[in-house]
Amino acid sequence: MGRRKTGRAVSGWVNLDKPLNLGSTPAVSRVRRLFQAQKAGHAGTLDPLASGILPIALGEATKIIHFMQDAQKIYDIKTVFGHETTTDDLEGRITESSDLRPDAAALSQALPHFTGLVTQVPPQFSAIKQDGARAYALARAGETVDLAPRQVRIDAIELLGQDENGAFDLRVTCGKGVYMRALARDLGRHLGGRAHIGGLRRVAVGPFHEKNAIGLEKLSALGHIADDLAALDACLLPLSTALDDIPALAVTAEQASRIKQGQAISLHSLDFVYEQSGPCLATLDNQPVAICETGQDRLRVVRVFNL
Repeated sequence: MGRRKTGRAVSGWVNLDKPLNLGSTPAVSRVRRLFQAQKAGHAGTLDPLASGILPIALGEATKIIHFMQDAQKIYDIKTVFGHETTTDDLEGRITESSDLRPDAAALSQALPHFTGLVTQVPPQFSAIKQDGARAYALARAGETVDLAPRQVRIDAIELLGQDENGAFDLRVTCGKGVYMRALARDLGRHLGGRAHIGGLRRVAVGPFHEKNAIGLEKLSALGHIADDLAALDACLLPLSTALDDIPALAVTAEQASRIKQGQAISLHSLDFVYEQSGPCLATLDNQPVAICETGQDRLRVVRVFNL
């Protein structure tokens, strides 16, 4: 007999503004407890030393987390010249030093070398698995981790300014898998010096932005004043928020019933002509029914939503 689920069958997205000094997994656990949700997950890890946008999926939204993991991301980072560290950030032990302190003009000239498809060696303290163990666990045990370089995509890097200590504030727009700590480290090396990351904030993940984000303190306050959870539920964004960039396809109640049973339907049975290929969102009365794939005149079911 299967394990009985506990909690509410609530579904949607929490656009969390994660605070500093809190890991992504504990953040998800706290949100799940506040909403008393059966299921929860996050779309893209943020280190404890990073703040900002952490989309948290509740209930049926956990089925489409991969759409957000592949989404474009925007980070604000502070690059500090002078030292490299074991962790490529402020927490690590200094491993190498340099007297080089580039000016804004030199840094601006270097930035184009780090846009487009870029090869990065991930930081030693990363979550990548090496021989079955996380790289950060091996590094903490004193082992040197030989991580393979990987190709990532950086769409743009904008120089926002320079603070009174000479550190540079950059805004980075990128695809998945880009390590900001590695970017700061490599910028230092490219300019002939040494550098690490002194601050990191994620300001956007796909359709999730700072403007509609909510902090843990506010969520906790709402949870304490709303015994019926209505105030918390009002903060939820629809499941379809993460699917804004794929077409929606309206189906009838009969077609929706077949789709929910996993049956493919003919595109010719629709009340309109649909000629696009690829993923789409089948909807009934503007409510998500399933993620489907079109091709060869068929609408094939990929993932059904139990809403």
